[in-house]
Amino acid sequence: MKNSNIYRAFMCIGVFWIFTETVFSQDSGIDSKLLFEQLKERDSLIFELGFNNCDTIQFRNLLSDDFEFYHDQNGLLESKEMFIRNIPNLCKMNYKPIRVLVDSSLEVFPLFSNGKLYGAIQTGVHEFYGEGNDKPRYLTSTARFTHVWIIEEDDWRLKRILSFDHVIPKE
Repeated sequence: MKNSNIYRAFMCIGVFWIFTETVFSQDSGIDSKLLFEQLKERDSLIFELGFNNCDTIQFRNLLSDDFEFYHDQNGLLESKEMFIRNIPNLCKMNYKPIRVLVDSSLEVFPLFSNGKLYGAIQTGVHEFYGEGNDKPRYLTSTARFTHVWIIEEDDWRLKRILSFDHVIPKE
C-alpha cells in the first residue's frame, strides 16, 4: 500500500512537471534550453576568454554600459570601465588565476515584462584556480555567483554580477 502511494505521488509530480514545462514553453514562446545554452556560451566568453586570458575586448562587447560588480571580499565596482580597468591586474599577480564553471550547478531563469522576455538570471558555482610558478594548478577558492543578463539592442548584455560565498580551501 505504501509503495502504491509513493508511486502515485511520483507520477503526479512527473505529470505536473511535464505539464508546467509545456505550458511555460507555449505561453512564453521561449525555448528554455536555447536560452540556457545562449547564456552559458556568453558566460564562457566572459570567463574563458575574458577572465582566464585577460581579454578585455570580451568584457567591452558583453557588459552593459550600466554594469555593476558586487564581490563579497573585494567590494563593489560601480561601472563597466572600473571593472575593465581592473582586469589587467589579474595578469600581473604572482600566479595566473583561472575560473572554472561547475557545469552541473548552472541554472537560468527568464525575466519577463508584460509577457516579453527582457532578461534572465543565471546562477551557479565557480571554482578559482592558480597556476604558474612551476606548480600544478591548485584550487584557490570556490564561490557562488548570480548574473543578471538583459537584452539591449537585440543582444544579451551582462548588467550585474554578484560573486559571493567565497570559500578558501584549508591547506
